[in-house]
Amino acid sequence: MIRMLSILSLAILAACGGRSSRVEATAPAEVTVISSNFQDSDPTDWPGRSPDRYPVHGIDVSRFQTGIDWPTARANGVNFAFIKATEGGDRVDPMFEEHWRRAGEAGVKRGAYHFFYHCRPAAEQARWFIRHVPRELGALPPVLDMEWTPTSPTCAIRRDGATIREEARIFIDIIERHYGQRPMIYTTVDFFQDTELWRLKGVEFWLRSVADHPHGAYDGSDWSFWQYTSTGLVPGVSGPVDVNVFAGSSRAWSGWLDARAQ
Repeated sequence: MIRMLSILSLAILAACGGRSSRVEATAPAEVTVISSNFQDSDPTDWPGRSPDRYPVHGIDVSRFQTGIDWPTARANGVNFAFIKATEGGDRVDPMFEEHWRRAGEAGVKRGAYHFFYHCRPAAEQARWFIRHVPRELGALPPVLDMEWTPTSPTCAIRRDGATIREEARIFIDIIERHYGQRPMIYTTVDFFQDTELWRLKGVEFWLRSVADHPHGAYDGSDWSFWQYTSTGLVPGVSGPVDVNVFAGSSRAWSGWLDARAQ
């Protein structure tokens, strides 16, 4: 049974030094949290806290999800979606524009993510993302996806942690100045540990952990989003899809959105 909780959220409006001025909203926006009606084709027997305890679920998608009925997905608990936009400095996901438009039309809170390519300068990649991702009122923060790429045919290098953290900082600073929101970082357990990403200050994390709660897999590190499966079955989405949860309650979700209102 779908449980709906309507929460009125007021946009926090401010022009911060060194950041783009935020657009003033003309009226409060209503945020409706819908309980998830998802399944998993390869479920995990969670050793600790299950993702089911979190009320705000969503998905992340790319060109591999070509058949999405966004209104149906929204009605079955897709409260947010992170949509792949760009990769490196010369690739655009061919489904980005359609996913972005249709998710927005269905009332899904959505944000765009960039897959980092370790063989291109961070500044070049940030400019590529800015070229292709609109700056829109109400969008979720941009995301920098950083992970190892051992199967890449063109760039499987592994740079040291200090270099990677500096590249992340450069990308984040450029994107923040343009969009007025500080980007989050998506990453995996091995990349997080190998590069000591926890050393980055003032960064929110979206963490992948498909066998344990992030508290255990990431040694207690803070997180805002948790990707807990890649085999989710979501009404309205054709085939398996990555499923995620927000770290807090429905009320916390509303406050989190308010704090990032553009």
